[in-house]
Amino acid sequence: MDTKNLILAIAASLAILLGWQTFVEQPRQAELQAERERQELASQRDPDTIGVPALPSGVQEPNTESDQPRDREDVIGESARVTIATPALTGSINLVGGRFDDLILRDYRATIEPDSPLITLLSPRGSTNPYFAEFGWLTGNGTVSGGGQTQWTADKNELTPTSPVVLTARTEDGLVLTRTIAVDDQFMFTVTDRVQNATGQPVNVSPFGRITRVNTPDTLGFFILHEGPIGILGDDLHEIDYDDLEDEPERPQNFETTGGWLGFTDIYWLTALIPGHDTAVDARFLYDTTRSGADLYQSDFRGAASALAPGEIAESTSRFFAGAKVFDTLTAYSENLSIDRFELAIDFGWFFFLTEPLLRVIIFFAEFLGNFGLSILLVTVIIKLAFFPLANKSYRSMSAMKALQPKMQELREKYADDKQGMQRELMAMYRREKVNPVSGCLPIALQIPVFFALYKVLFISIEMRHAPFFGWVKDLSAPDPMNIVTLFGAIPWDPPFGLALGIWPILMGITMYLQMKLNPAPADPVQAKIFMLMPVIFTIFLARFPVGLVIYWTWNNLLSITQQYVIMRRMGVAVGGGKTKT
Repeated sequence: MDTKNLILAIAASLAILLGWQTFVEQPRQAELQAERERQELASQRDPDTIGVPALPSGVQEPNTESDQPRDREDVIGESARVTIATPALTGSINLVGGRFDDLILRDYRATIEPDSPLITLLSPRGSTNPYFAEFGWLTGNGTVSGGGQTQWTADKNELTPTSPVVLTARTEDGLVLTRTIAVDDQFMFTVTDRVQNATGQPVNVSPFGRITRVNTPDTLGFFILHEGPIGILGDDLHEIDYDDLEDEPERPQNFETTGGWLGFTDIYWLTALIPGHDTAVDARFLYDTTRSGADLYQSDFRGAASALAPGEIAESTSRFFAGAKVFDTLTAYSENLSIDRFELAIDFGWFFFLTEPLLRVIIFFAEFLGNFGLSILLVTVIIKLAFFPLANKSYRSMSAMKALQPKMQELREKYADDKQGMQRELMAMYRREKVNPVSGCLPIALQIPVFFALYKVLFISIEMRHAPFFGWVKDLSAPDPMNIVTLFGAIPWDPPFGLALGIWPILMGITMYLQMKLNPAPADPVQAKIFMLMPVIFTIFLARFPVGLVIYWTWNNLLSITQQYVIMRRMGVAVGGGKTKT
């Protein structure tokens, strides 16, 4: 009965895996596409049409009637701008509000095709998916100065790493504003705001920064990855889902913190507001909707108020990160700019104690070897050497078990009608021969944490994105594209889960089968057949995983087969079973 239940469980698991893609995932993707189209129609055109949620003071910006979203480039062309030109970024700063709302990443494209579009990170109000950041001052009467509709004048037309831009403006109520914007050669902007009270009356001012994102972005939805609002606030890392904000819009997530950072993370990209590391601020994440119902998310902070007498000046310096989550870059910012745990913008997951060191090692060897695939192979060898003593002991025990199989078969035949007697004699034989019957599980158990850590690295690290190996593998973070069912790409068809079998997953299945043949067979013939199906199950399951992970598993199997084969030969155990002649 137990065997029958096991067979039914495996059959049910396969049915669930195959049916999930067809009946759940594909309809879900269709619903997501419909929702994206609805939100695109709901996003706004005019700079005043998005009702940007209040900052902590209760400020509201005006709303007007809206138009349909238009082409991003058309919207950008309607306002005066300062061009951004760095080795890593291109785009512009809107002189209306001094907004960072046009940013493209020079080194990253949508696909591996060399002519595919560059990644667009930020877009202005009025485009399909507005996403922008702005800084400024809040006054005691609820006025936004510096952001919003402030009209700035620039001292030059281009911002480069060697040429900061100075913006100036004067508000209607008499505040004189000066903003200096600098940028490095990566993804970090430094914004220094100065405000002088020329009103003739005392005034209270508070610095603020905010990132606004309209429409819920596509997320992978995997439990192993966070995408959405994120920040180091206080002593903790806060990762908040878009759904969590939307479910309780009347309860924004509020935090008091000194320093830290907050923003929005995607799988590979990040925007983050970074107050001074010794500056106390009120920070929050919140959800709202535009006039036409589009989702709107905001990360913002507000600094302490300063009471300015007539003629007095206040100054605030913040930073704004917008770019790719390159591990070395984030780590350097964390160390050099005193940004608390900035590298945790990369979601290292539950096995962070393995994932982060593993990523460091893979990057190190990739720089030396010039190929991330080769680095994975080398790291696999190092891991095998690290676990060699433990694995060696396990393989010796399995080889001894395999050598005992003729005697075990004799006991089964002798005690065919006495299961308790057979178990008693088997245990006695194990003690005499000093064999552990469960030791064969150890090599697989050792692989599990490393497997998940490497999967995490391949899944979340920008370094692996579009990283080639050799031959047809052009992206280690994507599934094997050489699909047998589509005749290696000759048939334009995206097969469902279970039929997408690439060459590397098949090679992995073969090596897994060969390794299992070296192990002692289960006593029950039915269980033995079930276990021999495991390579087929893993081949189907891993076919949709990043090919870099499958290459690791295949190479690890080959190393294990070699190690186990050598041990068996030294112990005089024939590969096919029984004892060799010595």
